[in-house]
Amino acid sequence: MTVKPPARDAGQRKRDALERLRGDEDAWVSTASREGTPCLVPLSFVWHDERLVMATRKNNPTGRNLAANGACWVALGPTRDVVLLESTAEVLASDALPEDTGAAFAAKLGWDPRGREAWVFLSFRPHRILAWREVNELPERELMRDGVWRV
Repeated sequence: MTVKPPARDAGQRKRDALERLRGDEDAWVSTASREGTPCLVPLSFVWHDERLVMATRKNNPTGRNLAANGACWVALGPTRDVVLLESTAEVLASDALPEDTGAAFAAKLGWDPRGREAWVFLSFRPHRILAWREVNELPERELMRDGVWRV
C-alpha cells in the first residue's frame, strides 16, 4: 500500500504552484476551433508579470484557435502534482511583445522568435488556477478565482 503525503495547506500549494510556473519549461495547452475540434499541444513558456508567455507558428491550430477565441486551459506538472490554469490568451505579432517580456522568454528558453513573421506570441492571463497532488487536496484546490489569488 502506498502512503500518501498529508494535504498541503493553501499557502504551501500556492508557493509550489508559483515555483512550478517559474521553473517548468513546458505546459500542455488545450484549445478548440470554432467548430469545436479540440487541440492539445505542448509548448514552452515563461511566467512573466503574472502571465504565461509562449510562442507558436501563427498558422498552427493553437494560434488560429486562440486568435478566434482566446479561451483555453493550460496544464503543468505530472498527474500527481498538477497545476491547471483556466485562461484567456491574447495573440501578439512576433514584433509586438514588450521588450522585457521578450528578453525573459529568450533568457529562459534559449531561443528568440521575436521579429520572425511566421511566429506569434501567446500571452495567457489566468482567471482560475487549481493545484493538487492527491484526493486529500481536492476540496481546497482553487488558488485563484476571477484573476485574484484566494490565498
